[in-house]
Amino acid sequence: MVHQTIQGIIESVEKPAIFITNDYSIEAVNQSYRDTYETQVVLGKSKCYEISHNTSQPCDQHGESCPLSACKKSNKNASALHIHKGNSGDIYCNILMKPVKDNNGITIGFLEILEKVDFASSISSDRKLIGKSKAFQELVSMITRSAKSDINILLQGETGTGKELVALSIHQASQRAKKQFIEVECTGLNESLFESELFGHEKGAFTGATTNKKGLVCMANGGTLFLDEIGDVPLNLQVKLLRLIETGQYRRVGSVETQKANFRLICASHKNLEEMVKIGTFREDLYYRIAAFPISLPTLRERQSDISILAEHLLLKSEFSSKKFTHEALTLLSTYPFPGNVRELKNIVQRSALLTDDELIDIEHLPKSISMKNNTSNHSINLDANEKKYLIELLNQFGNNPKVIAEHLNVSVRTFYRKLKKHDLTMSNYILPEHDS
Repeated sequence: MVHQTIQGIIESVEKPAIFITNDYSIEAVNQSYRDTYETQVVLGKSKCYEISHNTSQPCDQHGESCPLSACKKSNKNASALHIHKGNSGDIYCNILMKPVKDNNGITIGFLEILEKVDFASSISSDRKLIGKSKAFQELVSMITRSAKSDINILLQGETGTGKELVALSIHQASQRAKKQFIEVECTGLNESLFESELFGHEKGAFTGATTNKKGLVCMANGGTLFLDEIGDVPLNLQVKLLRLIETGQYRRVGSVETQKANFRLICASHKNLEEMVKIGTFREDLYYRIAAFPISLPTLRERQSDISILAEHLLLKSEFSSKKFTHEALTLLSTYPFPGNVRELKNIVQRSALLTDDELIDIEHLPKSISMKNNTSNHSINLDANEKKYLIELLNQFGNNPKVIAEHLNVSVRTFYRKLKKHDLTMSNYILPEHDS
């Protein structure tokens, strides 16, 4: 029987929480934890992995890091990011594990507290980061850690890796989530426009200033200011940005009155700012101010296992939501390096959907550049050979029944006939079944 003090601690935790022993048995649980999962918790019998993962073995035996194992080894707090089987489907959870000791300093069990990660999903979901790959989960962990602080963040990654969505995710997971998220596109801003947009201006400050105008810094008060492509800010304007960050103060154009700024700063750039510092095109002091917590965004080629998930998500959220990819098309997409990252994938998804007359998007509807790229590794050749072999097997099995064969291929009858033509096959290629005499 668990000590009443421990049960009281568990019940006082607002987030889902349990008290578990060395053998993963749940000895205490709060209502928030019970409400998170469909499987009922039986104290003293249920194992944590049975409830959260619906498995018969601990999570580290299924490729995930186990915070309990880490906690036992170090005798210190440990954390891990997991995908749990919640009552509404798969959910990302950040798990904090703490050893619980008695008066003699002996560990008697472990307190597990779950924090649901609302900005990420392993399935298609609106306005969320989507993925399951190791690189993606490392990114989610960095976002979760940084969101708890007001530290300045620099997002670095190639074009199309989703820097704006990551910045928004950090904001939504922070204490400032109820305030404004203000984005400033730094590319193409000249000096007068930069100051007017960022700091605002007084009526009559310059020709055309017919009214007072609030700046974006003022609009971001209490919230988050996101400076996208900060590497494009000219040197002469960088000093003004540095002054804002260092002092937390600014003046509207045409005003002598000092305003107090209150925002969380997130910057982003696809350029190598460290190299720019070396050649003198970016101020070193500004770089170290904005890069207190740098986060590197993985490319799509580093998230190969996420490509099919993202392709299906982008298709579902497009005007072609009734269409689907064949398994072969998704397999081929997943081997392409995507130099334009998610932005390029989105364009390919829409283009391929337009090129099919059926509800299914197959290899033939993908851009030739993808097939040509994969030909260098003979991947497409292998796919074609396997497809032809499979077609012949289905012809032998089902004979002159194109509808049944098309269903097994998960394609339309029209696409099935196109595949036959592609591989120089006809319905007469099937072996006639033997008849009793």
